[in-house]
Amino acid sequence: MKTSLLFLFFSALYMAEASAQSAFPGVTESNCILKNFQFESGESLPELRLHYATLGKPQKGADGLVKNAVVIMHGTTGSHLNFLIPRFGGALFGPGQLLDSTRYYLILPDAIGHGQSSSPSDGLHMKFPHYTYDDMVKADYLLIKDHLGVNHLRLVMGTSMGGMHTWVWAYTYPDFMDALMPLASLPAEIGGRNRMLRKMIIDGIETDPAWKEGEYAAQPKAGLGSAISIIIIMGSSPLQMQKAAPTRETAEALLASNEKNYLASMDANNVIYAFDASRFYNPAPHLGAIKAPLIAINSADDEVNPPELGIMEQGIKQVAKGRYILLPITDQTTGHGTHTNPGVWGNYLKELLERTERK
Repeated sequence: MKTSLLFLFFSALYMAEASAQSAFPGVTESNCILKNFQFESGESLPELRLHYATLGKPQKGADGLVKNAVVIMHGTTGSHLNFLIPRFGGALFGPGQLLDSTRYYLILPDAIGHGQSSSPSDGLHMKFPHYTYDDMVKADYLLIKDHLGVNHLRLVMGTSMGGMHTWVWAYTYPDFMDALMPLASLPAEIGGRNRMLRKMIIDGIETDPAWKEGEYAAQPKAGLGSAISIIIIMGSSPLQMQKAAPTRETAEALLASNEKNYLASMDANNVIYAFDASRFYNPAPHLGAIKAPLIAINSADDEVNPPELGIMEQGIKQVAKGRYILLPITDQTTGHGTHTNPGVWGNYLKELLERTERK
């Protein structure tokens, strides 16, 4: 079972939420096969498999457009399962909740290279096409429009990588949605410390002799261990980690437990591709093309998107109907992983849905 490595960094939370995923009610899972998919790199696959889950049923308005479809996109190394947990889906998808699945048609895709979708680990290893965020969004668009027959989205939202995909959706298909909510992301090229950390993850794996140019028989533990160290830093919340492990003994035990869980769920080649997929991401030149109302949400303790950079404050000015919310550090925020806690930001989702409700 795969779970987002930038979301879960407490062992107890990992075990509780992972065990709850399979029991989430009302979920239909399936695969979409995209024939002769062309990647931005010029590479192609005769068949690209996209796995996805849905809840609810689509409904069309008098204008012929689907009026209740919502796509929610996961973070780096994650899958749709990240949303089928009590903390997220249990707080949003139930009767009377904000994204009640009896009212909304919820689409939860596994991105290229993630979950049960086509990935390097299927057999091509480092010969798998070197996908980008544009490729991932294009594939999701084809899944939604051509395979599922959804010709309009009520809401596009995502967490972390999925938040960045939301920005790409916003300017690539500006008339396809009513509202947008990118969580834990920035609308700018990934540079500075963020790119350095991603490159360190990749280099740590590729410099391990056991990696064998991607043709390993067993996972390269030293390289993955190096990657995990960076991932833990990226997803860390100093306040929550201090509360969870206030002594040397508890901190080291928590670290060891997390490392064990991560090693059991990771494939080295998949990790390389996932962290390198952001290499061309850069919404900044396109922000003026965004038409739909947008609320971007970050938390002040996010190590991946630190607020002191001031990137969002500048970018949001270019979005005609954009608003930026910076959540202050509280006992409820958990660093980058705050993106998967609607108990903290759900009131802004409510505001966005009400603001964009069709009359």
